[in-house]
Amino acid sequence: MLTSVQNFLETVKPDGKPERLSRQYEGTVFFPPNPASTYIRGVRKAGMDPMKDRFGTTILWPAGQVAAMPHVTDENKVISDITEWKDQLVMPDLEANCSDPALWEPFVKQAEEIRAKGELVMAFMPTGVFERLHFLMGFEDMLMNFLLEPEDMMDLCNAIGEYRYQYMKLIVDHIKPDVMLSHDDWGSKNSLFVSPDTWREFIKPNYAKTYGYMKEKGVIIMHHADSFMEQIVEDMVDLGIDIWQGVIPENDIPKLQKQLNGRMTLMGGIDASIVDRADSTEEEIRKEVRRACEAYGPGGHFIPCITYGAPGCLFPHVDPIIDDEIAKYNKEVYGI
Repeated sequence: MLTSVQNFLETVKPDGKPERLSRQYEGTVFFPPNPASTYIRGVRKAGMDPMKDRFGTTILWPAGQVAAMPHVTDENKVISDITEWKDQLVMPDLEANCSDPALWEPFVKQAEEIRAKGELVMAFMPTGVFERLHFLMGFEDMLMNFLLEPEDMMDLCNAIGEYRYQYMKLIVDHIKPDVMLSHDDWGSKNSLFVSPDTWREFIKPNYAKTYGYMKEKGVIIMHHADSFMEQIVEDMVDLGIDIWQGVIPENDIPKLQKQLNGRMTLMGGIDASIVDRADSTEEEIRKEVRRACEAYGPGGHFIPCITYGAPGCLFPHVDPIIDDEIAKYNKEVYGI
């Protein structure tokens, strides 16, 4: 029988032959910490006082809430005039603050220990190019600036893209991850946030260099976007994305499986609004997980998973039931 790692890798290969469905992130170890991330994001925890990241965006994490979020207002937005962005934004200097090998030594050691156990190291790159734009100016200004000031927006996108390339390169060159979980939400549950042409003009080019480098180094690219993105799946393949993590069921997943034919693996399909609630029952969770396995498993190159951008549900009773139901499905369908 294939190990969890082997089965995961077979699922990702275009011509792979997995024996069963992987259970969410099975076979990988989520390893988000590194000096560059800490430098950019700071240390965040529930109930903390408002803080600013290195870009100047105000970050809130009130007590009782599930995660930190940007809080962008007219009074605190970093970029209030896109034509003046070079004066208003100080780009973080990763080279000066995060390139010392000594900073990376403990993280490299931890990654090597994970790998020595036969598991895959999955590094983490949150806050993609599109997300960084609205972190800096708010969503409304961002959308208007694409229309009214495209030249300045292009310059800013390119600057963020280059920063993100340097961020990625530090992680890849030091940690040498097997998988990179890279975040950038490009749409809502029903549509892209911008037209496909706008996305192709401003956003896609700023992933070509970053994802190209990871492909050269043999890193499996797992792009998180819990969004409706049917219109740009071919572009995602062009960028070298191996796994679209977070594919929500509002996408026509069976159609995409046929279209992609193994060129990109789809990971998600389990509706979080159904299963990840404080009052969700075991019956509800199992029903939704079974629906996803039965609907998408036969199409191949599919990993049933919650659609959030990291392992773990918000409510602790949910994940064990998800994993157990996937295991039951595998036993019934594949005999494993």
